[in-house]
Amino acid sequence: MELFKIILLVSLIVCAVSVAFTKDLLTSIIIFMSYSLIMCVIWVLLQSPDLAITEAAVGAGVTSILFFVTLKKIRAIRREEQDE
Repeated sequence: MELFKIILLVSLIVCAVSVAFTKDLLTSIIIFMSYSLIMCVIWVLLQSPDLAITEAAVGAGVTSILFFVTLKKIRAIRREEQDE
């Protein structure tokens, strides 16, 4: 079990660092979603299921959907500017 916790913590750090250095916004959003899901598992291991559910719903769910919608709107605006 300790090895699993160490793997989770290392992957959490890797996700946090890779979001900062990723240039593609879509990739950043996907990495952010995986960060939230890893945090959700960590909250479960810390025996805090209420925070795990909140992290899964808000972190990986609602926030990621808002990021996807924003990214779609930004790219749509850029396409309209390129057409003119």
